[in-house]
Parts: sequence; C-alpha cells; structure tokens
Amino acid sequence: MDISIFLAKFWGWFFMLFFILFMIYPKRIKQMFVFAKDDKFMIILSIFGIIIGLLHILAHNFWVKDWRIIITLFGWFSLSKGISQFAFPGFANKWIQNIDFKWFQFLLFLLFIVGLILLNQAYQWVPY
Repeated sequence: MDISIFLAKFWGWFFMLFFILFMIYPKRIKQMFVFAKDDKFMIILSIFGIIIGLLHILAHNFWVKDWRIIITLFGWFSLSKGISQFAFPGFANKWIQNIDFKWFQFLLFLLFIVGLILLNQAYQWVPY
C-alpha cells in the first residue's frame, strides 16, 4: 500500500473518530485544557509530538501540488508543535489558556472536514 494512502486513512479515521468522541463527550475538551496546565503532561505531549512528527516526515515528506501536501503538513505541524511545546512550555500554556471552547469545536469541525477529504482520497468514495 502506498504510504500516502495509508496515512490518509490513518489521519482521516483519527480526525473522524476524535470529532465524534468530542461531540459525544464535550467534558473531555475541558479536561484536556485542565491537563494541559500541568508541566509534566506538556512535556510528555511534546515528546509524543516530536516522535510522531519525525516518523511522519521520514515516511512522508512529499512537497507536491495535490492532496498529499495535507499529509506532509501534518507531519511538519506535529514536529514543530512538539518542539515549541518542549522548548517554550510557558508560551504553550498561555496559548492553551486563551483558546475558547467554541473555537476548539470549530477547529474540530475543520479537522472533521479534512478527515472526510483524506478518507475520500484513500477510498475514492466520491470519484472526481
């Protein structure tokens, strides 16, 4: 299986699943923001972000003008987010505290749409 198709399926299902779970259990969003204030949690989260970002970039670093750029950007975003959280935890905590609950739901909806796009690319549900 092509790595782009594999990662499109992974990220597509990941975004769809988390959108549905957060819509069913909205308390989890608020709990995440409470956990994010803890430095230990932020360090662990940043290490996971760095690992996922590096593995993702090593496996899929295609700078092309089609849907695969979305997958490449997820890898780079994950790596840069992990590094910034690790290097500047105070800035990350301030940023998280300033995020509104409605803004986070809007972001989840956007990721749901991106998940649909990626799953359509992987499974060709709606050919074009």
